[in-house]
Amino acid sequence: MSRKFWLLLALLAVLALALAACGGGEKATEAPATEAPKAEMTEAAMPEATEAPTEEAMPEATEAATEEPTEEAAAEPALGTAENPVIWVLTPSQDTQKVLAGAEPIAQYVEEQTGIVIKPVIPTDYTAQQEAMCSGEAQMAALNTFGYVRAHERGCADVALVSVRYGSTSYAGQIITQAGSGIEKVEDLKGKTFCRPDPESTSGWVIPMLTMLAAGIDPEKDLAEIVDTGGHDAVVIGVYNGDCDAGATFQDARVLVEDEYPDVKDKVVVIATSAPIPNDNISFRPDFPPELREKIVQALLSLNETDEGKEMLKGLFSWQGLEAADDAFYDGFRQQLEAAGLSIEDLGK
Repeated sequence: MSRKFWLLLALLAVLALALAACGGGEKATEAPATEAPKAEMTEAAMPEATEAPTEEAMPEATEAATEEPTEEAAAEPALGTAENPVIWVLTPSQDTQKVLAGAEPIAQYVEEQTGIVIKPVIPTDYTAQQEAMCSGEAQMAALNTFGYVRAHERGCADVALVSVRYGSTSYAGQIITQAGSGIEKVEDLKGKTFCRPDPESTSGWVIPMLTMLAAGIDPEKDLAEIVDTGGHDAVVIGVYNGDCDAGATFQDARVLVEDEYPDVKDKVVVIATSAPIPNDNISFRPDFPPELREKIVQALLSLNETDEGKEMLKGLFSWQGLEAADDAFYDGFRQQLEAAGLSIEDLGK
């Protein structure tokens, strides 16, 4: 072969190597541009984008959204509103429906005058009424005499108004029996069945018990049976029907059943009348807001000023009026208990 042929063959070989080198360089530069970024998005960027909303951002957003409404919802509505009315607990001395029917118009009147919402309620007995005040379940009460002095002794009640009947802020109790029963005086009660409204009724038990003790009769030992009727009207009916030989009520509880038993005053007679007893009252818990108490008291006192108001009062425990009073009003009754050698704690057992 000629020298020119070998020179041409060598030149072609050099050109082939150069072309091969150029092809390898393109592939090396393309791989980082397409594959490496893809690896970074799937292995690093994407996990961070999904983890942050689920483990950090989302819980914080949920707590912020729920905590504030929960705190607002937990705030108790103001006392005296429809959502949180003043609970007025009443003495269960008569038929429950009659007492409620008498209290509700008065509560409505106070709301109209003051905007303060009052809800009357009736407990099962006198003790439950005091417990409602002492536990704070009720803030206002219509308390009988003994119920008041006992609740006040426990720091649960502070009198604001005392009731008026027949122009007086005191009343009397009475012991009754059937006409012709042979029971003519207190001493004749020995061995008899005796009806009382409740163990903590002032005129229906506390005073009659003291009267019997003064006459030489121990009620717990000398009476054949003591029957709790649940109300003064029920005591009258019990004696009228002969279910009890005798009983005790306020004077004159016979009028409570006169519509149903027209001859009740002929058939049921009074054998003893007590000394004056301080009337029942309207009391408040000592921690009751003073501004609310004053508004309620003034509204209740205004019932004395109109015939319509007097009629409302009459519908509740036969009240004919209300007068302002303080705790000293009941000191005379406390002295009666002390003179008999009894304490409020003893009588409350």
